[in-house]
Amino acid sequence: MRAGAVRLAAGAILLALCALQALALLRSPPAWLPARIDIRLAPGAAVELERAALAVPGSGAPLRLRRDAEGRWWAASAGALRLERDGRQTRSASLALQPGLRFQLGSLRYTVEAVDGKAVRFSDGRHAWRYDGATVWRDGAPLGACPGAGPGVRLAAAWNRWLPPFLSMAAIERPLGFGGNLSCGTRVGNTHAAPASAVLRIVDGAPLLTAATAGTSTPLIVERGGLPFELALAEQALDGAGAITIGRTRMKTDLRAGFHDGALQLHPVHRVALSMQPLALPALPEGVRWQWERRDLWAWPAPATPYTIAVLAAGALAFALARARVGGNRPDAARLGAGVALAVAGLSLLLAQRAGAAPGVAPGVAPSLLLCWAALWYGLAWRGAGAVIGTGVLLLAAGLLLQLELGLGAPDTSWLRHFQKTAAATALGLGAAGAVNALHSARGPGRPPMAQARVELLLLLLAACALAALLVQVGWGNETGVFDLQPVEFAKLALTVLAAHCIALGLGAGPGGALVRWLGWLRLAAPALLFVVLLGVALVQVDDYSPLILLLVWGAAMLLAWSFGARRPGAALAVAAMACACLALLAVLRGAGPEATGGWSFYGERFGVWLDPTAHPHTGQQLLQGAAAIAGGGWLGADGMFGLAALGQGAFEALAIPAVQDDFAPSFLLQRHGLAAGLALWTLQAGFLCALLHAALRAWQGAVLARDFRHAWAGRFRCFVLCGGAAFLFGHFLLSWGTNLAFFPIMGQPMSFLSAGGSHLLFFIFPLLAFATAGATIIQEK
Repeated sequence: MRAGAVRLAAGAILLALCALQALALLRSPPAWLPARIDIRLAPGAAVELERAALAVPGSGAPLRLRRDAEGRWWAASAGALRLERDGRQTRSASLALQPGLRFQLGSLRYTVEAVDGKAVRFSDGRHAWRYDGATVWRDGAPLGACPGAGPGVRLAAAWNRWLPPFLSMAAIERPLGFGGNLSCGTRVGNTHAAPASAVLRIVDGAPLLTAATAGTSTPLIVERGGLPFELALAEQALDGAGAITIGRTRMKTDLRAGFHDGALQLHPVHRVALSMQPLALPALPEGVRWQWERRDLWAWPAPATPYTIAVLAAGALAFALARARVGGNRPDAARLGAGVALAVAGLSLLLAQRAGAAPGVAPGVAPSLLLCWAALWYGLAWRGAGAVIGTGVLLLAAGLLLQLELGLGAPDTSWLRHFQKTAAATALGLGAAGAVNALHSARGPGRPPMAQARVELLLLLLAACALAALLVQVGWGNETGVFDLQPVEFAKLALTVLAAHCIALGLGAGPGGALVRWLGWLRLAAPALLFVVLLGVALVQVDDYSPLILLLVWGAAMLLAWSFGARRPGAALAVAAMACACLALLAVLRGAGPEATGGWSFYGERFGVWLDPTAHPHTGQQLLQGAAAIAGGGWLGADGMFGLAALGQGAFEALAIPAVQDDFAPSFLLQRHGLAAGLALWTLQAGFLCALLHAALRAWQGAVLARDFRHAWAGRFRCFVLCGGAAFLFGHFLLSWGTNLAFFPIMGQPMSFLSAGGSHLLFFIFPLLAFATAGATIIQEK
């Protein structure tokens, strides 16, 4: 009865949130964008197009197009211009180095002496340099680390110096930069040029020299064929180019051949500026024409698109799988089939967005909204769905509403992709987790847990995959991830289950001497401790200590859970004392003022921004703009009606906050819907954490009452997995609210469920929801 009441209440609130999403979509004002831009030039003519004429949001350098006497098209821009050919992307201000080539930066002239597949050697008249993509040598000696470099950078430099080149770390993400007063790390000093005035990378075995944006630094002059030219202004042929990117706007190209009437057609695809007035053309030069298209939020994919084909194939696959795996159990067969269909539909939508389909070709917002509605209601229909799934689904619905409002109120098309990505991830995650739940419930009651040896093998494989993904991110990614994924989210899941297994085994160990018990604990905890150390090494390379704080919160929570399970109150008191000490330290720093952190390099600057944002006009603006948005919302929202009057309307002031879709999503929530809505969200988050802890407590009670050691271990394992997952989610909630409300001096963490993104949902939250539901199903069967 209680579970039914929880599901009924969750369904009523979910219905209200879905109604608000539909209302926001219906109240969205019409908007127009160019479906095609036609440019006609006579041979020998040229034109310079401002960004407004290309539907590129923001300001920046114009695009210069020219046709030579033979009718070929050439493009150049002093800003960021990238061309795509055969799946590869190159910048217009880049040049592949060849032996004998000379280039000048300031008063220094560099000569390329040798180029091979592994390194490039050049000289500046004073020193001989060698660069292999990871390490820089000056006169045969490797450069030392730059002052203030962290231990992660020094460790990577030592790794690159002593190991073979094919094992080098961060060979792409740490290119060689020219400029500045000091030669160190991967920097070649040049006192006549600003840092990073030119950048050298090894791309596909070839050294590629790239100039900084023209007009913002010392020009890079290249001598080719005896003629000098500025590399940042060099023209690039459009022959064979499938797409060009100006700033962050991507446009597919179509060259219509013909010497006299040749035309260049540009089809805007990503981040296209919107016009709220029909046919409100900017000032267009002669020979440039737009073909208007109204933004269609209700656009459905054509029957022959890969997206539709994948969805139809998912239905057939789901039906066949349900008949084969579940047999005559119709409810479980229906849940399994629906889960597989939702998962394939979500995956196909993610792939369609990744492929960069044009706004008029890809599915609109309405199909994505219907897909996420189906996934949310499907989640409530899981077997064993209780308070955990109910509150989790409501948090997902609230986050989707916020991302939809941001997208509908934005002045370009890129913001709606955040909502579509989150909706697709919701369908994929809830569909896959629901299919696993249906398969699990179809096994029937009374089946013993999996053998411990198989469980340990699976955990070792999970840890190995997580470590490999982290190493890939350290070597070829950055703090934003690698290949549009965040391996650290998968590492959180692996760390949680591995630690839970170690604690579950340790608490179930038999009696013995003190030495035997300590050796047993050390053997069991060694994999988890090693994983924590490797994860910490990977996170040190990120210029932000919030992930480390997140790990500390998780570690303290797991220690607290173990202390209750082992009946060791001393550990709980130690955790409480540590938390009080951290709070006291923050109070002392707040009272000491910004001068107390003057000599702490980067991390001291972060504390300085927190203590006095007005003294830091760049990084402090994020905090100041977020605070201004929160103050403008008040208790009832900026419109005085809890945001109901502003649904679907413009949100230009909030969009000025950096990372408003991620770290500062709560600021937009408080500005649009008010502090009352923020308190409601906080209550829902607290209810979700309490539901996880209640499920963990029930699992612990089942372990205590179990008469078989395998069931006892399974109960303890479920208990500590749920505790670890709740700890990570509590850390995300705490750090995100602390960032937006300026409680903590950190750069920020995305808020679970509310912020945009797919990795945190797919690799951590949805597996945790599936695990919690499976545990609830087992308890109900008993």
